[in-house]
Amino acid sequence: MDKNACCNHQHPPGYVPEHYDNVDESHDHFLISSEPLSLDRACALVRNDAAGAISTFEGTTRSTFDGKGVVRLEYQAYEDMAKKEWLKITQEARSKYHLLGTVMHHRVGEVAVGQTSVIVAASSAHRADAINAVHFLIDSLKDRLPIWKKELLEDGTDTWKQNEPVNLDIHQATAH
Repeated sequence: MDKNACCNHQHPPGYVPEHYDNVDESHDHFLISSEPLSLDRACALVRNDAAGAISTFEGTTRSTFDGKGVVRLEYQAYEDMAKKEWLKITQEARSKYHLLGTVMHHRVGEVAVGQTSVIVAASSAHRADAINAVHFLIDSLKDRLPIWKKELLEDGTDTWKQNEPVNLDIHQATAH
């Protein structure tokens, strides 16, 4: 690939975007918290003057599942293992996409209907890398992080939910 090209776009000679190839906690942010999550904070953490795109995913507790009313979700996490797996996932994302910053924040404890349970964000010079990275990051989080949720329903029942299998093969690497 031409050294002046980034994400399939041509740039003037000498232009070098500030892509970070490795996970660095000054650019990549992971949080598991019982406190409410902030999309504004996530965007601020990945904001970068070299970024032409910030893409986000915000997962919220919905009011129904399979026709039954949901009261709330309860999340539990194995935090040490989750952080180790986050490092691997983020490094994989960086090997596939030109990224400036990433965020992966997840709630634990009770998350009421309408509240945010997960935020993923990525910044890059161009939108395709940011959008594709967020898709890869949320799919990988759902597939690989040791975070479990229990649905508490209006009828008084509850059930531990298992994440649906995710086909991570759809996330093909882009040429750097």
